[in-house]
Amino acid sequence: MTTTVKKKAAIAGIVGVLAFGVAAYLYASATDTAGAYIDPADQTLVAVGKKVYANNCAACHGAKLEGQPDWRIRLSNGRLPAPPHDETGHTWHHPDAVLIDIIKNGLVPGITAPPGYVTDMPAYGKLLSDHDIVAVLAYIKSSWPEQALAAQKKITLQPPQ
Repeated sequence: MTTTVKKKAAIAGIVGVLAFGVAAYLYASATDTAGAYIDPADQTLVAVGKKVYANNCAACHGAKLEGQPDWRIRLSNGRLPAPPHDETGHTWHHPDAVLIDIIKNGLVPGITAPPGYVTDMPAYGKLLSDHDIVAVLAYIKSSWPEQALAAQKKITLQPPQ
């Protein structure tokens, strides 16, 4: 390996580490609710979330949280259809802080989505209040079976590594 190639490789490695660090910092600071658990047993919150969901989420994710058909198969434009938020989807695999960030900021490549990922998911941070976002998640979670709730709660409350 030539000295020039070694220098370029070292610089690329440093840039990669710095980019990862910046992404991790931005992700950690994106929400002040990291580690907080949204309890779907709060029926008042669930009722608010049901209305917010119907007005802002159901058009893509389905009135019954069922998502769009064939949600795992890319469309002709390379994007994926909206996934379900019921137990058949992957929403319950993510901690609450990540779900809040996705709703607020959309899927951000390199942070909450793979690098280069393109999505139709808009950012709702300027449209919905933090309370509305938490309420939507309480509503979504209220439909999950106990096993999915327990798994998602464990993921949410897990200390950062």
